[in-house]
Amino acid sequence: MKVDILKQFSVFMPNRPGALSALAGLFAAKGINILGLASEVRDDSGVVRIAVAPEVDASAVLCAGGFSSVETSLLSVALEDKAGELHRLAKVLAEGKINITTVYGTVSPPGAGRVLIAVENVQKARALLESLGAADARA
Repeated sequence: MKVDILKQFSVFMPNRPGALSALAGLFAAKGINILGLASEVRDDSGVVRIAVAPEVDASAVLCAGGFSSVETSLLSVALEDKAGELHRLAKVLAEGKINITTVYGTVSPPGAGRVLIAVENVQKARALLESLGAADARA
């Protein structure tokens, strides 16, 4: 199981036409690739979570664009595209007493999936998930 650490920026923004376009435009102008994206909207505002490579410093870009954000670490976990994989991942973290605070994911053919998860202890969670992958390789 391949586990990488990414950066996640939780960006606070208004819920109105053009808001996401303005945000995405900042990243495009600086040549920053967005690896994952999720949003939560309530009434007139929302939070957009953007995952980027660990070496990217998007904080200054967001600030210059007038956006408030919070930076956190995020795990990128490659999973097989089959039933039960999310359960396996969540179970090993639960058994390791790791709380998942955010999760979003996707599947890209052929058969590869990726889940992005924010957790309370990134290093411990990464070690637990990598050991799960090592056990799979031995099986």
